[in-house]
Amino acid sequence: MLQGRSTFGERASWLLRLPLETPTVPFEDEASGCTLWLKLDHLLPSGCTKDRMATSIVAHAIASGEVSPSTVVVEASSGSTSIALSMVCATVGLPFRAYMPKTVSGERVLMIRRLGGDVVLTPAELGMDGAVAAMLRDWATEPDLYAARQFENPRNVFAHRHSTGPELIEQVGVRLDGFVAGVGTGGTLMGVAHALRDHGHDTVVARAMPVATGTADGRPEVAGGIPGIVDGMSRLLDPAAVGLAEAVLVPEPEALSTAREFGRRGLGIGPSSGLNIAAARRLAARLGPGHHVATVLPDRMERYFSTALFDDVAAEL
Repeated sequence: MLQGRSTFGERASWLLRLPLETPTVPFEDEASGCTLWLKLDHLLPSGCTKDRMATSIVAHAIASGEVSPSTVVVEASSGSTSIALSMVCATVGLPFRAYMPKTVSGERVLMIRRLGGDVVLTPAELGMDGAVAAMLRDWATEPDLYAARQFENPRNVFAHRHSTGPELIEQVGVRLDGFVAGVGTGGTLMGVAHALRDHGHDTVVARAMPVATGTADGRPEVAGGIPGIVDGMSRLLDPAAVGLAEAVLVPEPEALSTAREFGRRGLGIGPSSGLNIAAARRLAARLGPGHHVATVLPDRMERYFSTALFDDVAAEL
């Protein structure tokens, strides 16, 4: 529904009817002898699984009265959450402002601006910490701002617990032995893990963690690693609550090569999807032949044209 003459309330109610269901497809992994189940969240409207969280957060904020037609929604992110929020806010006619470190890919900035959002670029050397600090500073001093706070907002986990997880369980149709996902906010991993536990599954749930993310002084960092994956910022990640297993470590080059491999298989995915598939393969090898391991493919490749993901083909241009 485009805005037209519809009221703010009508547009807000339509958010809950956005088509956010995606298919899950099997992949027979010859090396491990296991079946990998890939949930294709890169097919969501903005091209990212963050649509689920963004819709949940904004719809709830409107329903609770925290957001009015004049409210500016703000968020600090490496890009994908801000793209999803800019789409959702444009749908209901809300202004949106993103805070991002200068090291994010230009494609992400262009997508946010095309969807009507504003972008504040923060110093590259401060990473995500600098983007969050800038957002919180404005939130504390400017009137009528609503901070989505993806790293701590419980609606993030709620969205995946009540949509991604149940969809995955129903679509796979067999008992899952393993589930892996990378962590930025932790919403996908925690939400799906809760859904698996809600359904009585004793699935091995593990975090997919790229090797060599972080700055030299140990601060969590997005740029230079796998975009969207960052350690130490999530306030939603609670390993004890869902019984997380030992993390699955994946070298960053393996994550990129896996994303490229599955691109050649017809899935136009980004680096974090490559990380998740590579981690699913490694967990499958750990479990042994005959098991079923699932993961989510978070986003599409278009926002990474200027990144290392395309280094192997960009030289031809």
